[in-house]
Amino acid sequence: MIEGRNARSARRRAREVALQGIYEWLVKGADPAESGDIDAHQRDAEGFDEADFEHYQDLLHGAMREAAPLRERFAPYLDRPVAELSPVEHGILLLGSYELLHHVEIPYKVVINEAVELAKSFGGTDGFKFVNGVLDRLAAEARAAEVQAARR
Repeated sequence: MIEGRNARSARRRAREVALQGIYEWLVKGADPAESGDIDAHQRDAEGFDEADFEHYQDLLHGAMREAAPLRERFAPYLDRPVAELSPVEHGILLLGSYELLHHVEIPYKVVINEAVELAKSFGGTDGFKFVNGVLDRLAAEARAAEVQAARR
């Protein structure tokens, strides 16, 4: 198991590479069954060896496989239709929603912060504010007890 700072760095790199794969998938309009090609492409990316491989695999394949139900979960918190999201924001919301819903061992604040950092790195000027707002509302619904405990 990776510990401390290296764990955070490896997880962050896993999120970055998974986001790039999800972005590619969204732009191509590919079928989730084609995730193997996207996965192979991402494994060739520079710095891939720095990623937490298991977390990357879960995020990439999970977000693509569960895209429709994930969209249903975050869509009520959007200020526009899903179809009008930029591919970067869309990808970050898929990834962040997947992580919020399926990785309860990771504190919701960490999931949201990591998504915000991805939006700052890869998204438009104020995209991080949008991502933060949507995921914050989803967390309040999906992890109500954890959010309420943190606010006390």
